[in-house]
Amino acid sequence: MVAGGTGRLLCSLLVPALFLSGALCLCVAVLLWGARLWLQARKRRLSPAGRDGQRPVLVAFFHPYCNAGGGGERVLWCAIRTLQKKYKNITCVVYTGDRDATGEEIVEGAFRRFNIKLTHPVKFVFLEKRYLVEASLYPHFTLLGQSLGSVFLGWEALLKCVPDIYIDSMGYAFTLPLFKYLGGCRVGCYVHYPTISTDMLSVVRNQDTRFNNAAFITNNPLISKFKLVYYYLFAFLYGLVGSCSDVVMVNSSWTLNHILSIWRTGACTSVVYPPCDVQTFLDIPLEEEKSTAECSIVSVSQFRPEKDHPLQIRAFAKLLKENRPGQQPSLKLILIGGCRNQQDEERVNNLKRLCEELGVSGSVMFRVNIPFEELKKHLAEATIGLHTMWNEHFGIGVVECMAAGTVILAHNSGGPKLDIVVPYEGRITGFLAENEDNYAEKMAYILSLSPEKRLEIRENARRSVYRFSDRHFEETFLLSVEPLFK
Repeated sequence: MVAGGTGRLLCSLLVPALFLSGALCLCVAVLLWGARLWLQARKRRLSPAGRDGQRPVLVAFFHPYCNAGGGGERVLWCAIRTLQKKYKNITCVVYTGDRDATGEEIVEGAFRRFNIKLTHPVKFVFLEKRYLVEASLYPHFTLLGQSLGSVFLGWEALLKCVPDIYIDSMGYAFTLPLFKYLGGCRVGCYVHYPTISTDMLSVVRNQDTRFNNAAFITNNPLISKFKLVYYYLFAFLYGLVGSCSDVVMVNSSWTLNHILSIWRTGACTSVVYPPCDVQTFLDIPLEEEKSTAECSIVSVSQFRPEKDHPLQIRAFAKLLKENRPGQQPSLKLILIGGCRNQQDEERVNNLKRLCEELGVSGSVMFRVNIPFEELKKHLAEATIGLHTMWNEHFGIGVVECMAAGTVILAHNSGGPKLDIVVPYEGRITGFLAENEDNYAEKMAYILSLSPEKRLEIRENARRSVYRFSDRHFEETFLLSVEPLFK
C-alpha cells in the first residue's frame, strides 16, 4: 500500500518536472536566439559599408597574448600577412589583452622580432579580462578554470566586435561555439597543442609521475582515479567544443592524431606546419669541421619543466664519465634559453646545483636571454643540437638547430619523431633518443663519426627544413582557410 502511494506520488511529480524542464529549455533557447539577433544588429551598426557600398569582411584572430615573442605569435603574424596579400576586401582584427602597448607598438614588435611587415593596418580589440585565462588564477582544476575563463573573455571580445570569420590561434577552443552559434561566424582554429591529449590520459591512468602529474597524486590511487574521471569529463567537453569548428589546422602529425581522436573532425582538419625562420639559420656557412680542442653540444629551449633539462645534464655527465680523461677534443654542454619569471630563474639555479652534484659544472655553460646574434654564433660552432622534451607538439628549436648545421639529437616522440627528424630523400637527417643511457650512447656515436659523415648528415638535414619555411606555410594555410571565405 505504501509502495503504491509512493509510486503515485512520483508519477504526479514527474509531469510537472518534465513541463518545467521543457519550459526552461525553451526559455534558454529563446534567450540565446535573442542574443544572436542582437549581436547581428550590433554588427551591422558597428561595421557600416564603405564608399563602394560593400562592407569589408572582418577576419578576427583570438590571441590574448599577441605581443609575446614565441612561435605561436609568429604563426599569427604570418597568417595575417598571408590573408592581406591574398584577399583585398578584408579587415583583420586581433583580440588581445596586451593593454600595456598600443597597436602600433605591437605591429612594430612583430616586425622587430620576426621581420614580418604587414601590408595593411590591423584593428586591435583590447580586452580587459585577460586575467581570467591566467593559470595562476586556478591552482586546482586549471584546465577547466582556464577554459571557462576563456568563454567569459570570448564574450567580452564578441560584445566589442562581431566578425564574419573567427580564428582561434591560441588554443582557446571553448570560444568556438560562442562565436559560431551566438556570433553567427564561420569559425576556424590553429591548434599548437591540444588542451588535453590521449597521452595525458595515459599518464594519469598509469600513475606516471610527470611535471603535470605530481608524485603525491601518483602515490594515491584514490586521487589518481578522481583525476582520471576529471580528465575524461574534460576531454568529452573539449571534444564537443572542438567539433564546432568549420576548419581545423594543426601544427604537426602528433597534434593531428590527438585532435582527431578527441574532436573527430577528420573532414575539415589539415596539418599546417608553423613558419620557421629557417633562412636566417641557413645563411650560416656550412663547412667541414676543423680540428679544435673543444667540441660543443648546444640545447636551445626555454627553461620550463617540460623541456627536461635535467635529462640533458645527466646524459652529458654519463657521456663524460665514459669519455676517458684527456681524450680529445674536450666536451662542453651549452644550455641556451629564456627565463620568463622568477620560477624559471630558480629552475636554472636548481640545474646549476645538479651540475655541481654530478661534478660537471666546469663543462656546462648556461646562457640565459641572450641576443639572437650570440645564439647564431653558438649554433654555428656546435657539433650536436640537443632536445629532450617528451611529446613536443612540433619543435621549432629542433628545426632551427638543423637549419644552423648541427647534428640534431631529439626526443623520440611527438613532432620531432613524426615530422622533423625523419629520413629525407631516403637519407638520415638526425638521431632520436628516449632516456639517459640512450642519449649518452647516441652522443658518443655522433662524436665518433668522421667529420665527412657528420657533414653529410648536416647537409641533408638542411635540405629537409625547407618544408617548414614561410612560403610553405602560406601555401598550406591559404588552402586550409579557403572554405571560410566561400
